[in-house]
Amino acid sequence: MNKEMLLQVHERVKPYIHRTPVLTSELINEMVQANLYFKCENFQKMGAFKMRGAANAILSLSKEEQAKGVVTHSSGNFAQALSLAAKKIGVKAYIVMPKNAPQVKKNAVKTYEGEIIECDSNPIAREEMAAKVQKETGATFIHPSNDDAVIYGQGTAAIELLEDYPDLNYIFSPIGGGGLIAGTALAVNYFSNHCKVIGGEPKNADDAYRSLLSGKIEGNDEVNTIADGLRTFLGDRNFPIIKKYVEKIVRVEEEEIIEAMKLIWERMKIIIEPSSAVAFAAVLKNKEDFKNKKIGVILSGGNVDVGNLPF
Repeated sequence: MNKEMLLQVHERVKPYIHRTPVLTSELINEMVQANLYFKCENFQKMGAFKMRGAANAILSLSKEEQAKGVVTHSSGNFAQALSLAAKKIGVKAYIVMPKNAPQVKKNAVKTYEGEIIECDSNPIAREEMAAKVQKETGATFIHPSNDDAVIYGQGTAAIELLEDYPDLNYIFSPIGGGGLIAGTALAVNYFSNHCKVIGGEPKNADDAYRSLLSGKIEGNDEVNTIADGLRTFLGDRNFPIIKKYVEKIVRVEEEEIIEAMKLIWERMKIIIEPSSAVAFAAVLKNKEDFKNKKIGVILSGGNVDVGNLPF
């Protein structure tokens, strides 16, 4: 991977994504005593950054591969992203979803013409069903976060942020499966000389924090966090990038995530999901370290159940 290749990825996905706005809040800047620039991927198509990686993954396939379709397993944003990207590009999408996935998410996948195949609600059942679909249809499996083309696609959000604000000192990204932060770290490495990437992670699902300490991919016994998009593990494609290019990971408590989410809703009048608030919560937690700095914060998505808010 190099700068030129990342620019090609950006050009490739541009027709299929929104260039999302970067918003600021004087009140939040005063609170933190720094300048914060929020990259609003909650305004992305299907409501999350994952549209970028999904589009790039499908566009990276040969015409023969595209003709056979794509398959993934996801109960959330990637299910919607791959379905919508496939629909726009004209490719069939098979989506393996757990039986107990929220109906609102199943409905969204159907709206984007993804074909849902249900499975039991555990990681092994998901993988087995995806492998079965792959075998029966010849579709290409695309992992939601542990896939090179997906990682590069997710990095385009940070490319845009650095094009708008080239002198950022830090970019904060949430970390779950690791696709967004790995793509962000690659973009920062090639498009900035002095910017550092910091991850925000729920303390109740701190596998990435522990993985950086131990140098190998760790798991979680329990993932009891409101940030439902961050309950997944790192993979062998994104972890080496994270290990090499991410400065550190800041763990945040559940109350801190809720407080950060509430602040953004109240002060900026925009809807973000709990997982999005984690990166901002990480800034708030250590704000004395970032005084007078210029900080980009990736608001990863806005797909929240408004009937079930934590405040």
